[in-house]
Amino acid sequence: MHLDFKDLNLFIHIAEAPSLTQGAKKAFISPAAASVRIKALEAQLNTHLLYRDSKGVELTEAGKRLLKHARLIMRQMAYLKTEFNEYGADSSGHIRIFANTTAVTEFLPEALARYLASNPGVTVDLQERLTKDIVRGVLEGSTDMGIVAGPIATKELEVLHYSTDRLVLVVPHGHVLDTDVPQKFIDTLAYHHVGMQEGSTLQEFMREQAEKLGEKLSWRIQVSSFESICRMVEANVGIGIIPESAATRHSKTMNLSIVQLDEPWAVRERSILVRQLDALPGCVRKLISLLRDHQADNNQTS
Repeated sequence: MHLDFKDLNLFIHIAEAPSLTQGAKKAFISPAAASVRIKALEAQLNTHLLYRDSKGVELTEAGKRLLKHARLIMRQMAYLKTEFNEYGADSSGHIRIFANTTAVTEFLPEALARYLASNPGVTVDLQERLTKDIVRGVLEGSTDMGIVAGPIATKELEVLHYSTDRLVLVVPHGHVLDTDVPQKFIDTLAYHHVGMQEGSTLQEFMREQAEKLGEKLSWRIQVSSFESICRMVEANVGIGIIPESAATRHSKTMNLSIVQLDEPWAVRERSILVRQLDALPGCVRKLISLLRDHQADNNQTS
């Protein structure tokens, strides 16, 4: 069996489109040529990879398995090219990161700005994803690294401790829950909540905690950032649950109170996920090292 890298790359583009025409366009070949290549690939593997209809294409089970392997192969080829380019292993490359809401909005922008300023040959694709999608992305090779909060069940990944944060309740000054006594989550459910927009990792996590109690969160409004949550809380729109690091920062400029949550899940361990740290290109390993050092510096100064 001889698999062509161009065919694998084309297959990935079509699977992610998902349309043969759009996939062919991304691969810079004609739809007719793409169709011939995919049929030849199917013949070589002796299986159907795609269901074709007027709406586009859908992967068969065999197609899904091939997509997983194709992504890993192409990612490894990209690593190989990075390691031997003219700039050296650490100074050039493209890094894809899947991260949760807190990472994307709170601490990664500053850390990445610092990294990119000193590594002009590196580009970064940062995408906010749900925890399950982050884990799957790292496992399947569609991302170089992931950043999550909370325990990780899989043993197929290397889990690097990054930092510890906790979720806290933010309320307007004078609110009935504005107290030095830590509050149970269930006691907050009697009030309207201000939360992150649909699809954020934190929003999904809070919904799950409410469902475990047999309750439902009452969202007054959902916004796109922790700063927006705090502004809504300050304006007496509702109460919110956000990471303490974000709450502490915004409480310096807004009239709101931070209340501790009396819940075991409030303490959140952040982790960096990779398939195999030693197999990553130098630019990715360098970024991971910088992220961990940057967090350690922040912990010392806080």
